[in-house]
Amino acid sequence: MFEYEFMINAFLASSIAAIVSGIVGFFLVLRQQIFAGHALAHLGFTGATGAALLGIPPLWGMIAFTVVAGIVMGALGGRLSGYDIAVSITLSLSLGAGLLFLHFFTAYATQVTMLLFGNVLGINTSMLVSLSWLALLVLTTLTAIARPLIFSSLQPEVAEAKGVSLRAVSILFLAIVAIAVAQCTQIVGMLLVFTLMVGPAAAAQNLTRRISSGIVCATLFALAQAWIGITLAFYTDWPTSFWISALSAAVYGASLLIRWWRSL
Repeated sequence: MFEYEFMINAFLASSIAAIVSGIVGFFLVLRQQIFAGHALAHLGFTGATGAALLGIPPLWGMIAFTVVAGIVMGALGGRLSGYDIAVSITLSLSLGAGLLFLHFFTAYATQVTMLLFGNVLGINTSMLVSLSWLALLVLTTLTAIARPLIFSSLQPEVAEAKGVSLRAVSILFLAIVAIAVAQCTQIVGMLLVFTLMVGPAAAAQNLTRRISSGIVCATLFALAQAWIGITLAFYTDWPTSFWISALSAAVYGASLLIRWWRSL
């Protein structure tokens, strides 16, 4: 399996994405902002297809669009609550606009399809370098805001009383989530982005209440799912995204059983 360069690139890219998504996903679940991540994945499709229409690599268009959307969502904060219909219509309109862009410019149709469903086996060296730099940016920024992020996630009222700007933390965090979503799409695609971002983190929080051990568990779960999924895809010729999503569901189901057994 490792005689092929594309397989080595696949394991390296999936490792980078899994580490980032495991850590970022843990805080996404902790802050109960899963819907925000889902929305960013949908909006990323519009950015990718719009960039293709302009002759720009879809990945960079998706990153730019999702980061701007994340900043806006972070600035709005709680005011998004109670507007489910408006948000849903906006997301639907975004997907429709993405399809319109793709209709006008089909030269990048294959690349955009890979962003929708993922194609880790198509990662080249230049893409690997880009993912590495993005991961470094995400982890560095997340480390810088870790203390106020944890404080505002667990006790938002107390954190605000202590002078922590909840809006600033929300803006920075959702910008980080936007980049992490863009990375995950390279592995499992926009439609299955929660496979690496939410599944491992939710399973980890079912198993432990401690933040440090939860982050470690989420990262290890994401890495294991990515590596085993790629290996199974290589030997079965089934889609990598299917295996990773199936493993994610299995791990989460197992975590529910363990939590239920502990409660007896």
